[in-house]
Amino acid sequence: MFWITIDREKPIPLIRQIYSELRTKILSGELTAGYKLPSTRKVASELHLSRNVVLEAYEQLLAEGYIESRRGSGYFIASGIYLEQHARMTEAGAGLPKVDQHFNEAESKLIDFRSGVPALEHFPRNLWGKTVQRVCQEAPLSVFGYNRPEGRTELRTILCRYLYRTRGVQCDPEQIIMTSGATQALTLIANVLLRPDSHVVIEDPITHDIQSIFTRTGARLLPVPTDGYGMDMEQLPSLSAHRPRFVFVTPSHQFPLGGTMPIQRRLQLIRYAREADCYIVEDDYDSEFRYETAPISSIQGLASERVIYIGSFSKILSPGLRQGYLVLPKALVASYQQAKWLSDLHAPSIDQLALGVFIEEGHLEKYVNRVKKLYKKRRQCLIDALQLAFGDSIRIWGEAAGLHIVAAFPTIHFTPDVLAALEQAGVRVYPVEEHAIVKGNHTDKIILGYGNTNEAQIGEGVERIRAVLTRMLASLDSP
Repeated sequence: MFWITIDREKPIPLIRQIYSELRTKILSGELTAGYKLPSTRKVASELHLSRNVVLEAYEQLLAEGYIESRRGSGYFIASGIYLEQHARMTEAGAGLPKVDQHFNEAESKLIDFRSGVPALEHFPRNLWGKTVQRVCQEAPLSVFGYNRPEGRTELRTILCRYLYRTRGVQCDPEQIIMTSGATQALTLIANVLLRPDSHVVIEDPITHDIQSIFTRTGARLLPVPTDGYGMDMEQLPSLSAHRPRFVFVTPSHQFPLGGTMPIQRRLQLIRYAREADCYIVEDDYDSEFRYETAPISSIQGLASERVIYIGSFSKILSPGLRQGYLVLPKALVASYQQAKWLSDLHAPSIDQLALGVFIEEGHLEKYVNRVKKLYKKRRQCLIDALQLAFGDSIRIWGEAAGLHIVAAFPTIHFTPDVLAALEQAGVRVYPVEEHAIVKGNHTDKIILGYGNTNEAQIGEGVERIRAVLTRMLASLDSP
């Protein structure tokens, strides 16, 4: 068997050490295409490790395309993998100023529970790269010129079928406009629908970025409290006082509290929008990752004439791809095509075609199913660590879906001093209160993302949180 070395004294997790060793051997050509890797059980036995540690390292290599799994036969080295780019990156980074190296070293030791970031190390870069290369070679010349603002017909047709199959979205390809992520989609909505005297009914709390996009037009926000089931429909503003341009919701996994809106509330919302003669903006945030039940069908599928549906591939694949989309009521299509054209002409055409092929050939759904298992493990690891550290003294919100949970600590207020103490201890958390429109109701809650944080980091991060909060509570109790 080839030799893998691990060092238990290093701060690098054992999973990462095994992954890095194998990756280096594959890229260097030491392990060639078709070579059969030893079983996870055998590697675990030789290295005196848990088999799960080896299995996760293998799964990471599999997700990135370095190895292949053959049913009943085991794992084999994939073909077509080269080292040149890796070597150039190492050489380019060697001359960094020392101050930057110190900064990077400090950042690398920080455990960051940022939400909304997928497992970047699992991005299928080799498969994606091959898809882009193939599309680039086979695409018609028109792809390399200026294209339609709404995006390539090929992708919009494929996306139309995918959304109907997975989210129950009812639309034609002509109703889809491709965007550079969900942020641009929201900006287009604000630019087309909002004026300085407009009103927007919106969940509270909701990400501060979305608040800023809407308020920069001069529009006024009408916040509606959220609970464990999303927006509280009993507290919608009276239509006798305000006529909103739209109601903004994240019904699949409300950000940040994590509630899923039940069908009763969805129907109430549709009735409200019809009475107000306004639109519903449905940001289908985190809809792909549900861990206990099947994904919830969209509101758009219930009332397509009233709903502007927003989706993105940032959480599914990578934020760096900048691929998002709008599904519009037919009455709005022309105005949004014009707005998109004025914004940036169109989204990158080659990337659109590559994404279409990636979806059509089934790679996207296979990848989602694979990383969903990873996220479910990380989610459970985080919940277990919190319960072990804090017992019944905390409440956990939004654990059924997505890439984050919210932890509520009744005896703690996450003031700037507390957040600074946590960061000084090497752990970064995100207060819910930062996203609140009406301040003062969520000072005891923090957002803990786990998508891009491995199990070892999760355990260590929670321990750092426990140590800081215990110390601060003790100082408050002392005379």
